[in-house]
Amino acid sequence: MRDYRKIRAWQEADDLTVAVYQQTKRFPKEELYGLTSQIRRAAYSVPSNIAEGSARGTNKDYLHFLHIARASLTEVQYFVHLSGRLDYLGEEDQLAVEAQIKSVFVRLHGLIQAVSKETGIFGKGMALFTSSVVIGLSRLAQHVSA
Repeated sequence: MRDYRKIRAWQEADDLTVAVYQQTKRFPKEELYGLTSQIRRAAYSVPSNIAEGSARGTNKDYLHFLHIARASLTEVQYFVHLSGRLDYLGEEDQLAVEAQIKSVFVRLHGLIQAVSKETGIFGKGMALFTSSVVIGLSRLAQHVSA
């Protein structure tokens, strides 16, 4: 089992999550169950999926969770963009968080590449497919419960 705390992508994703929580403290109260909740969930999904994947028994499983983490990071990226457009984040704060997001993307991409090489082509394709299915089902469940 890998120690996720030593993985640089996890460390940076953890820092990003803390930054998102700090920034969203200032969001309007009416957004508490809307945008604030959504961006926070997407943010903590990144390091939590890296951690969960690192505890899995196979590289294929690990890769699957890394792809979910990357999809969640894309959600964070959009929510930060939206927060800026709604003037919930000032330009300087938005740029700072976007820089963190970019750095996490770079680290996560490198980690995905390294695990993909260990896994092989079939494992990568299967992880992409299963990640897409899980994300689609998760979004469907969110819409049904809303």
